[in-house]
Amino acid sequence: MSLFRNPFVLLLMPLCIFLIVGFWHLGNKRKKRFLNQVFSENILSKIKLPFSKNAALLKDVLLFAGLIFIFIALAGPQWGVEKINVTAQSSHSVIAVDVSDSMKARDLKPTRLENAKTMLKMLISAKGEQRTGIVAFTSKAYTQCPITNDVEALKYFVNQLRPEMLNAKGTALAPAVQRAAEMLSKYPGKKALILLTDGEDHEPEQIEEAIKTAQKEGIKIIAVGIGTEEGEPIPEKIEGGRVLEYKKDADGKTVITKLDEKSLKELASKTGGVYIKYKNAQTVAAQIAQVLEDLDKNTRDINVSSGFKNRYQIPLALGILLVFASLIIPLKKVR
Repeated sequence: MSLFRNPFVLLLMPLCIFLIVGFWHLGNKRKKRFLNQVFSENILSKIKLPFSKNAALLKDVLLFAGLIFIFIALAGPQWGVEKINVTAQSSHSVIAVDVSDSMKARDLKPTRLENAKTMLKMLISAKGEQRTGIVAFTSKAYTQCPITNDVEALKYFVNQLRPEMLNAKGTALAPAVQRAAEMLSKYPGKKALILLTDGEDHEPEQIEEAIKTAQKEGIKIIAVGIGTEEGEPIPEKIEGGRVLEYKKDADGKTVITKLDEKSLKELASKTGGVYIKYKNAQTVAAQIAQVLEDLDKNTRDINVSSGFKNRYQIPLALGILLVFASLIIPLKKVR
């Protein structure tokens, strides 16, 4: 390792000193030229200067020495080894959001999905720069945002979530768990899946396989149930904010979507996670943030690195002291 953090500054120092000395010399020449134009040599020889030449020389020497030390400080001198503990969060999480048609239901105003999005943006802000990814799912799942600590990117991709974004219809929880497991398998440490859905699963036989996958990867599932047990029709045709038509089944009956907590509670309990029933965005965001914080408390990596100690303070203090001294030394002769 170099003795200086910014050695290129030392390369600039001779040039800067040359320029300073050059301007100083040029100033003296102009001063002498001006005096020679105003006074004759005979008069100039008789004029007694009101200041000490020795004091002027000392001021210049102190000023230049001070500037040299300041340049050395800017170069970042470093010597002597110090050990630094670097603490890093080692947990990772994935947010899986149900974007099936049932999330258009209005038993939570304005819709289930809009409530989920509002809550997620609060959660992302509360988590700060923790590493998180986003999965959107219906009966299929795909990566909406890879795992990142970019808060603004995560919020942007949350805003893009909408029921029409995937061609696959219906809802299945297993693909969401599988996709999250694939994303998290690349990372060590504790892992969590935040699963936001109304819990309706058209392929319940795959739940056990999803649980095994999560257990194998060490993923704790935080399942958030969004909706009501009473249920709500699914808007099919909306115009001007008003629902003109609701979704109907093959027999022409209006489809009622209800919160199904059974699968969600099973996913959470068998993976060491928790089940949270959605109440409001702020409360649920705080609950999830607390679970993630508890998960992260005991999973911090502490790396010990060593490096040279920064010593710029010494030449900087000397430089400032010398420059200050050059300013306060009087030029007038002492009588």
